[in-house]
Order: sequence, then C-alpha cells, then structure tokens
Amino acid sequence: MNVLVNPTGAMNGAEKEREVLLDLENVSLSFGGVKAITNISFNVMKGEIRAIIGPNGAGKTSMLNVINGFYQPQEGVITFKGEKRSSMKPHLAVSQGIARTFQNVALFKGMSTLDNIMAGRAVHMKRNMFWQLLHYGPARDEEIEHRKRVEEIIDFLEIQHIRRTPVGKLPYGLQKRVELARALAMEPELLLLDEPMAGMNLEEKEDMSRFIVEVNEQLGTTIALIEHDMGVVMDLSDRVVVLDYGRKIADDVPEKVQQNQEVIDAYLGVSH
Repeated sequence: MNVLVNPTGAMNGAEKEREVLLDLENVSLSFGGVKAITNISFNVMKGEIRAIIGPNGAGKTSMLNVINGFYQPQEGVITFKGEKRSSMKPHLAVSQGIARTFQNVALFKGMSTLDNIMAGRAVHMKRNMFWQLLHYGPARDEEIEHRKRVEEIIDFLEIQHIRRTPVGKLPYGLQKRVELARALAMEPELLLLDEPMAGMNLEEKEDMSRFIVEVNEQLGTTIALIEHDMGVVMDLSDRVVVLDYGRKIADDVPEKVQQNQEVIDAYLGVSH
C-alpha cells in the first residue's frame, strides 16, 4: 500500500495528544421551539479519533452540522485552530481544513470514482474556470498535479479496480469508501464522518475500520465520527462524548463510558 505524505505536517505521539484542534463551548441549537442541542461543550484533540454517540434523535448529526457550518447555533462559541467564532460558515470550514462525509452517501452517481475524487480537489485549484476550460498551460499543469494526488488516495484506499467505474454502479460499501476518498482529497486537518459503517456487512466494516485507523495514524488526520456500532466505537476511539436528547451525558475514554450508568440507561430506554 502506498503511503501519502501528510500535507499538514501533523505531529506524532505525545507531541500531538494534548493540543486542542476544535473546542465547542456551551453550544445550543434550536429549530423553532424544538431544541436539537442544549448547552453542549467538548473538544477534539489534534491527532485523536473522537466518537460522538447516542440514541436516535440525540443531536449527533446536528452537532456535526454545527461544526462544519451547515447549521448556525443560537448560543455558544466554536474555536478551531485557536480562532474563536460564534458560528462556522461552510466555505470557511472547508478552506480551513474541515471535510465531511454523510450518513447517506452524497456522490455524483453518474461520474466515475476518479472524477468524484477529483471534485474534492476543487478547494485547492487556483486557476479560474476560463483556464480550466482551455485545459492549456498552467491549468493543465495544475490538473496533472491534482490528478497525481488523487491517484495516491486511490492507491491508499485500495480502489484502483474501480477507478473508471460510475459510482452509481458500485456496491454500497465501495461507495462509502469513494466518499471517504473525496473527503481526503480536500486534505483536511479535521475529518467528520457521519455513520461511516451504516449499511455495511461485517467484511465492509472491517475494511472501513482499518482505513479510518490508517488515515488517522499514517496521515495524521484528526477524526470526529458518529457511529452506532458500539464495537467499532470502543475499538477505534480515543475518547467518546455521549449525547441524549440534545444534552451531553458523558465524556470520557471508551472503557469508562461503557460503564456509565446514565449511558446504559439512555441506550436501553430506561431513563425515558
């Protein structure tokens, strides 16, 4: 397997473990009179895999949407790479290094795997549309460089055999891997994964779990993920934050979260 050079120059080991990349302070989000998130605070350390879990309707996806700017919270402060703001605009999130995959695969189904991943490079393209249409000179040189980067990602995720295949013809597990590839093409410092294992069989889950670990360890990419498979969460995560009905009920290492009675009650429906 080819190993990509990490463009962010992320630190390894103890150097990176205590540096806060993302910090959320007292974030609240409402839709009309319905509270989706209530006064939630937690952080994501640089270089870690941070899980966000909870029963259905807990506010997990809403929290990811706040982090990458799809939703604007009514209260709270978001600090990313040391810069504080009351909200994160989507274009700013992308330009500053936040990439996202979705619970329901969001790909261009009629386009090939290669073209879908190339779409993730748009944020790094400097030549305007005129040059791109001409496909000449600087624009051609730029495309060659971006294509090289995409080919590295294709090798990294072991999807060489579907390079030219329209993604709409791919099985679901491979579509999820292509979506991960497109997110990696943005060269994120923070990668948000919304239920990356949803709808997968055991073999596909094992593959995706391996790639998530390798993205984190080999590329140095910080990951925040939502996942319902508790086995996956406990195996992959450095820390876990648990939401229930829009409130934080636990925030700790996986072993302690597993033993938290409030978490157990929430998942079993005892407290409601």
